[in-house]
Amino acid sequence: MPRTLDSKFHLDNIVDQYGADLDADKVKAYCSNHEVGYQTITKYLNQYKTKRGHWKVTVKQAKKQLEKAVATPTKSVGLAKTTIDVQNLVPDKDLTFVKFGAFPDLKKVIQSRLFYPVFITGLSGNGKTFGVEQACSQANRELIRVNITVETDEDDLIGGFRLVNGETVWHNGPVIEALERGAILLLDEVDLASNKILCLQSILEGKGVFLKKIGEYIQPKAGFNIVATANTKGKGSEDGRFIGTNILNEAFLERFPITIEQDYPSAATENKILRGLCDQLNIPMVGEHEKFIVHLCEWAEIVRKTFKDGGVDEVISTRRLTHVIRAYSIFGDRLKAVKMCLNRFDEETKESFLQLYSKLDDSIEINN
Repeated sequence: MPRTLDSKFHLDNIVDQYGADLDADKVKAYCSNHEVGYQTITKYLNQYKTKRGHWKVTVKQAKKQLEKAVATPTKSVGLAKTTIDVQNLVPDKDLTFVKFGAFPDLKKVIQSRLFYPVFITGLSGNGKTFGVEQACSQANRELIRVNITVETDEDDLIGGFRLVNGETVWHNGPVIEALERGAILLLDEVDLASNKILCLQSILEGKGVFLKKIGEYIQPKAGFNIVATANTKGKGSEDGRFIGTNILNEAFLERFPITIEQDYPSAATENKILRGLCDQLNIPMVGEHEKFIVHLCEWAEIVRKTFKDGGVDEVISTRRLTHVIRAYSIFGDRLKAVKMCLNRFDEETKESFLQLYSKLDDSIEINN
């Protein structure tokens, strides 16, 4: 939750950062970095003024003032509530979800309420994130998801100062919220991160974190755990399929006790997934509709086997099959649904995938 800090609290920080001898340039730099007004700080610094634009504050003096402020809080020192404090963060149950692979193991870890970080790796669109969400739903555990990018840094994860109604307030980042709530923290697409994510090292050891900007130590609440998902194992993408993924620090990766390698579900499992989606979309599972699902699952399975053998450079993911079903529910045309969902591929790949599907489904005709 955010904490409103007055100038007394900034005094200790500015002395710690710039030393006892302060000038206007140092104060302005501090104000810029911490989103606090220059006049707000200088008003309080005036008692230490030596000449225009210069102040001399000893560390002892600053700490004394800080202790006084804590012992006798003023009206401007208080706590503000955020909406996340009253929200239920347990994911909704999805009726289309079908468990497969290592899902039972992941669910056991989450149900255990033990701190035991899990790294899940696998190709795009095979249900890694969805599986974590549904494991938390079934275990009735709160989940806080963070989508990682190369720009993600300590401020995004841990939190920082924000300017609210003219006052500087501290806002918890998602990591601190998860720590304080005893929730599951999901680091989604973690292999896109830079070394800025190393601010999580102590947290990945099951320890708390010291918020140096406000001088508070946050202990993890019972039940807190971390799950990370990635398309790679943190060693980069050699084949170039996942542009933007990075080589993660070895010490960071070593803090995950187990790694789950998630493959695409089998054709039988995908059949159940697509049938469930059809039920949700009010597509009756009879006749040609049922055959359509069978053809799609066979099609995806053949493409994946060819991909593993090096015959093609692209793959049909489980997510893309659900895209086809949704397109079919809208347009009512199999060929159109398949074509529209293949348009993301280059012309050669699109044509070869389409030709393969037409051989499995004799009810459609491709006009060259």
